[in-house]
Amino acid sequence: MSAQKDTMLIPGPAKVSSRQVWFASIICFGAWTFGVYDFVLFGMLLPEIGRQIKWSPTTQAEIATWIAIGTVFVALGVGPFLDRFGRKAGLMLTVGGAGICSALTAMAGGVGLLPLVLIRAVSGLGYSEQGVNGAYLSELYNSAHSDFIVRWRGRIFSIVQGGWPVGAMLAAWLTSILLPRIGWKGCFIVAAVPSLIIAFLVRFLRESPSFEALREQRKRDPKAVQHSGSFFEIFKGDSLRPSIVLGMTHTLNWFSAQTFGILGTTVLMNVHHINFGNSLLVLVFSNFAGFVGYLVHGYLGDKFGRRNVIAGGWMICSVSFGAMLFVPSDFWTVTALYSLGQFFSIGPYACLLFFVGESFPNAAVRGRGTSFVVGIGPVGGIIAAAGTTWILANSGTWQSAALYLGAVPCFLSALCVLFSKSTHLAKQLNVAPAFK
Repeated sequence: MSAQKDTMLIPGPAKVSSRQVWFASIICFGAWTFGVYDFVLFGMLLPEIGRQIKWSPTTQAEIATWIAIGTVFVALGVGPFLDRFGRKAGLMLTVGGAGICSALTAMAGGVGLLPLVLIRAVSGLGYSEQGVNGAYLSELYNSAHSDFIVRWRGRIFSIVQGGWPVGAMLAAWLTSILLPRIGWKGCFIVAAVPSLIIAFLVRFLRESPSFEALREQRKRDPKAVQHSGSFFEIFKGDSLRPSIVLGMTHTLNWFSAQTFGILGTTVLMNVHHINFGNSLLVLVFSNFAGFVGYLVHGYLGDKFGRRNVIAGGWMICSVSFGAMLFVPSDFWTVTALYSLGQFFSIGPYACLLFFVGESFPNAAVRGRGTSFVVGIGPVGGIIAAAGTTWILANSGTWQSAALYLGAVPCFLSALCVLFSKSTHLAKQLNVAPAFK
């Protein structure tokens, strides 16, 4: 089957060297790792911040909710920037913005709630970085001079995407060491440093050939490509199907991420009465399983097709989490099923973000498409949190809440992704005939 091409074809032999690809992969891994570091750090430190500033648990919950809502809007705004100013500029914005917000958070604690909420909402740039990686690296890998990189692009991207558990575990480890010594403000200042260093190193990356071709076409004929960056463009033509299907897929899966990921310790403590210390131990095992899941699903996605692997993984995930809710409260049984669920919950994201980048055939809207799919996902988490509150307030249990707002939506997300178009047979995204 012939290679899939961007709408904007690249003139001439503009292949990317292996050195440029590996350097970009390392920088993107670092950007995602420390983007996650900043993104999860506030949640880890919120109880300590609340204790010092004397916020009630209700106030802390309200702050977290408003920040989550603000994060969605910030994530959606990255796409137009990405398509207008380039993939490198998008990387610099997301990782640099996360670093700046970390530093500003340290200064905003005593200013008031509104400045803090606004700053932490903007720190959603760190979460948005994965969408930039999906657009940028899918274009870069498929223009690689090395056939090895083209064949193994999914597996390489799975390592980059593995920055999520690495960043989360790094944040937990360093916070446990630094918090008693330098306080929560010092923890945020430390978090800013690596992000700002990586933002500087982004300057030395190769821009994606797809965006270079797009920029040249704009110079020749500004009317040929939309400059405005309107989100309406992703709901037209070939972009309509991936926008709707993958946006809905990610939103549904975020129900599960909220229930079994963000609220994982709470579910374990309330359903199986596992104490806090042991629940953290379960999370350590499960995060390690999730990282291995990234590597395995990256390999399987290259071999069997990303769409099919995503669907299969999330189906197994939903069954594992569902079974975990109803088995006897034995520590190792619960740990095994929870870790298996995390393996098949987190692992498919190694395929998902790369698959999203491949699913938008037009380079002119790929940034907006990936940022939309990434940005709309947390809406599912917000709905799941609100639904859990409603169930518990109406005499429901954590077991039923986790089943209906975690395991079931996870299975539905697996079914939903099957309505997207498979990109398994497309060897390249943005390669003109001269490159074959």
